[in-house]
Amino acid sequence: MAACSLLPLSWGLLILTIQAHVASLKPPPCILVNANSPCQEVHGAEAVMLFAGLYLVALGVGGIKGSLPPHGAEQFDETTTQGRKQRSSYFNYYVFCLSCGALIAVTFVVWIEDNKGWQWGFGISTATILMSIPVFLLGSPTYRTKIPSGSPITTMLKVLAASIYNTCKSRNSSNAVMITTSSPTYITETGDKEDSHAKEKVPSQEPTESLNFLNKAAIKQNAPPMLECTVKQVEEVKVVLRIIPIFMSTIMLNCCLAQLSTFSVQQAATMNTKLGSLKIPPASLPVFPVLFIMILAPVYNHVIIPLARKITKTEMGITHLQRIGTGLFLSIIAMAVAALVETKRKKVAAKLGLLNSAEPLPITFFWVALQYLFLGSADLFTLAGMMEFFFTEAPSRMRSLATSLSWASLAMGYYLSSVLVSIINHVTSAYGHTPWLFGSNLNHYHLERFYWLMCILSGLNFLHYLFWANRYKYRSMGPDN
Repeated sequence: MAACSLLPLSWGLLILTIQAHVASLKPPPCILVNANSPCQEVHGAEAVMLFAGLYLVALGVGGIKGSLPPHGAEQFDETTTQGRKQRSSYFNYYVFCLSCGALIAVTFVVWIEDNKGWQWGFGISTATILMSIPVFLLGSPTYRTKIPSGSPITTMLKVLAASIYNTCKSRNSSNAVMITTSSPTYITETGDKEDSHAKEKVPSQEPTESLNFLNKAAIKQNAPPMLECTVKQVEEVKVVLRIIPIFMSTIMLNCCLAQLSTFSVQQAATMNTKLGSLKIPPASLPVFPVLFIMILAPVYNHVIIPLARKITKTEMGITHLQRIGTGLFLSIIAMAVAALVETKRKKVAAKLGLLNSAEPLPITFFWVALQYLFLGSADLFTLAGMMEFFFTEAPSRMRSLATSLSWASLAMGYYLSSVLVSIINHVTSAYGHTPWLFGSNLNHYHLERFYWLMCILSGLNFLHYLFWANRYKYRSMGPDN
């Protein structure tokens, strides 16, 4: 899957490179003389080519991010302590490698695009992806691969449909018989379809009591063959449903990430961005969380975790849910720091009479970088914790689906951020006549209020997370193992 996803990604980048290079495929240069001369939008065949490239890139990135983490984690032997420790390190360094790529993107590639042209930036990205394909394929003879056996989404839909069907039918029938070990149709699958290195504990052939409304899917009462479900399938769906509340609790963190990567750049643009004789572009601010993640990931893996293992006398040292919770708590601090920094920035502007001026304020942009440090830490703890949690808790045939929830959370968080901004502007303009987050001058925004609101929402989300995390039973500790 990862290798296949590289193809649409490379094709998408190639299309964008061609369009950025060929003048006839681009709209006329945009030169704004006044507000009455808007830029001409791309249309027709050029628009089709542009969106085809963007969608192919999105398709490729989605496939890679959904399949590469579980593929890499499958290379370790989860039946041994050493293998599980190495797998945990893998997720840490996976996030580390993502940060390395982001560092190159926000520094070198951005500089190339600003100084040489967009076609060069896209061209470098295309060449990098094309070189990665043979590198990835070189390892094919040594990879541990698991041949897909059906769709996990199909299994989930079948179990849900069967439980609804059997619930409706059982109201009119008293002859339903719960499956037993003597029913050959429903014997728990231990599968020749799965790799020997990915053996997982076989669940009991009696359904567990949790989410017992799904147990009706495993009742034998002359259901259509396509709706016949085994106990194992029912228990697998239960595992996925139990991790959904944890997944939902991480969306707010990604919403905070979206806000700080937009408004924070605008904040820095109004501040002193000089570092000695070097002037830092505000768009390069994301380099701070990236650098901090690159420093913290090895420290976490080689210092914090070994120390935690000695203190707790456990294999993991810090559980997956504790790690995710730490990231969510850090996001609350990040939003509080962001609100305090914005308050300080506006006080400086008011004190110097620069509220209506476009002149940079005599306050260093490092104040904005401070909130990025907390957010970078939150991202590392939560993202790596989520991927490892979803991978280890999900049934082996559903691991790719579960791991993809990490990236679904990111997408939903960024979408939620846009919705929140729109709602807040609508409400504040309707009742206060002045939108909090609208206008040409950031000094007239009420950004600090918005950050405090995000801090409160993150706090409520953290309480929601604690509610579900305290009730969650790990598979290794659960009653069905």
